Amino acid sequence: MILTIVFAAFVITGVCAGIRLLVGPSLADRVAALDVMLIALMAGIAAHAADTGDPVYLELLVVVAIVAFTATVAASRFIEHEGRDAR
Repeated sequence: MILTIVFAAFVITGVCAGIRLLVGPSLADRVAALDVMLIALMAGIAAHAADTGDPVYLELLVVVAIVAFTATVAASRFIEHEGRDAR
């Protein structure tokens, strides 16, 4: 029962972040929304790993975390360089 509520909360979070990803007026808003979506995905994977007790999901969690971190850093550097070119 609790796990169903937790997954529903993560889905609602992902949908709200997806809307911000599509509507977001700036690139920074879209990057933040994508980061929130990936964090909700990671939290869902962690909750499922805790429920099943299967350590394979933790390896998946590490891979998703590395990809999310790399994407956020790359997008942040792109936004930073884009701001310098505008001046």
